[in-house]
Amino acid sequence: MKKINLYLMCLVLFLMTITLSAQEVITGENIAITNTESGKVRGYIHNGTYIYKGIPYAKAERFMAPTKADSWEGVRSSTMYGPVAPLMTPTTQVMDEPEFVFDHDWGYPNEDCLRINIWTPSIDDGKKRPVLFWIHGGGFTAGSSQELPSTDGENLSKKGDVVVVSINHRLNVLGFLDLSAYGEKYKHSANNSIIDMVAALEWVKTNIKNFGGDAGNVTIFGQSGGGAKVNTLMAMPQAKGLFHKAINQSGSFRAAMLEKNETQAIAAEVLSNLGLNEKQVDSLQKIPFEILSAASTSALKTIEEKMKEEGKPVMGFGLNWGPSRDGEDLPYQLFSEEAFMLSKDIPLLLGTTKNEFAPFANMRFVKASEQQIMEHIKEQYKDKADAYIQAVKKAYPNDSDPKDLLDVDTMFRPGAVVQANAKSNVQNAAPVYMYLFTWQSPVWDGKYKSLHCMELPFVFDNIERGKNMTGGGAAAHALADKVSNAWINFAKNGDPNHSGLPTWPAYNPTNTATMHLDNTCEVKPQLDKELFELVSNSQR
Repeated sequence: MKKINLYLMCLVLFLMTITLSAQEVITGENIAITNTESGKVRGYIHNGTYIYKGIPYAKAERFMAPTKADSWEGVRSSTMYGPVAPLMTPTTQVMDEPEFVFDHDWGYPNEDCLRINIWTPSIDDGKKRPVLFWIHGGGFTAGSSQELPSTDGENLSKKGDVVVVSINHRLNVLGFLDLSAYGEKYKHSANNSIIDMVAALEWVKTNIKNFGGDAGNVTIFGQSGGGAKVNTLMAMPQAKGLFHKAINQSGSFRAAMLEKNETQAIAAEVLSNLGLNEKQVDSLQKIPFEILSAASTSALKTIEEKMKEEGKPVMGFGLNWGPSRDGEDLPYQLFSEEAFMLSKDIPLLLGTTKNEFAPFANMRFVKASEQQIMEHIKEQYKDKADAYIQAVKKAYPNDSDPKDLLDVDTMFRPGAVVQANAKSNVQNAAPVYMYLFTWQSPVWDGKYKSLHCMELPFVFDNIERGKNMTGGGAAAHALADKVSNAWINFAKNGDPNHSGLPTWPAYNPTNTATMHLDNTCEVKPQLDKELFELVSNSQR
């Protein structure tokens, strides 16, 4: 009888195991519980991946540096994304067709937004997995870890046996208003947003072992504004040692950071717009965000005009919030020799997409005739029009559509080339690998091409989640396999090479080796040097 009972118990346990393993989603009071320094958290398991969302990694009062998150009793349920940073211009309407392509998830805003999300294959098998630490785009003013469906970390984690992490952090005026002139407690306020990221990396260093991750092998990666944040962390002394590799996707902006006199002038203008004097600065902590946002937007415009009057350059889309050289947290300009020396030992993978924002800028020419396009090029480049056309054809000899002459990116990639040249010139520095994502999306009759963000579904192996952008299909999945494996291998050992790609040499200013990521992947030297020089000279 005892043997029969024992047999029945084993059978029941076996059947329970089969039932659980067959479930796509496993949840419960005692499922996916692990420790953090603040207390226990409970996630859930989806198709074998342990998922945790919205865990506080720090806390911060408005304009103050982050501190450790409060502890909690019991087990904290952590299955849903946490709050996102408030936007200065909340989204109240969208353009239908582009919104279909990007398929945003805007989240819900709250100033208490310092949250971390984690995807991992296991929490209790004793493995120490590489950590991929994702930093979202949106410049320094918008965006969130959940904004785009293509950056969900589950597929990348499962495919590479890696831990994927993403974060929310403070943005815009809340992350960058420089109140350092008004008291010691505000000394870090000019760069609180970046200090939030350091706090998240410190949280990873302390806690990621409880999620199956290796704190000694962390790769930071980000796209657009997220790539710029990667560059900022590489130039930040207090971030040194918290990450070991870096990937910058379409984020090598060459504009210099503002200096302290400029950021303090912006803060003074904000106070003036609100009718406050310097003794009333603490009242900024209680002013409704909408009022603060309006006053700070006006202040940026005023200081921008003053800078222009003084002959100071205002790059890109105009004066906006972002990191600044405060002399303490960020002592160096990002493309300075000192900054490159600070990150000398960090292997770097960087690149851009072929078209970036150009398809948006040239949308009015979608149905234009070849003659209309040529007339526009002549109007824009005048006596250099023929040279421009030849330079584009040299860079992309296989393009045949006349509109392709307009849609080549000349905004993002030049900065990536400058960064790659500078870093690879540092003596005995870690290697640099350069890519150019040239795959053309078929959605909406192909007019979005290799748009800004187009590589994201491929990096995260999320073609299905991002099929509004990619169109889905076998060709997209095949390229996603190649791209995601390159990112995984780089995170594991600092080298993106794998058997699915041709040999990918490290970049240097002589070989200018660039992996063109497309249905057929191919390494080519830089072919757009003349194009960039011509465009740069035409803009002066």
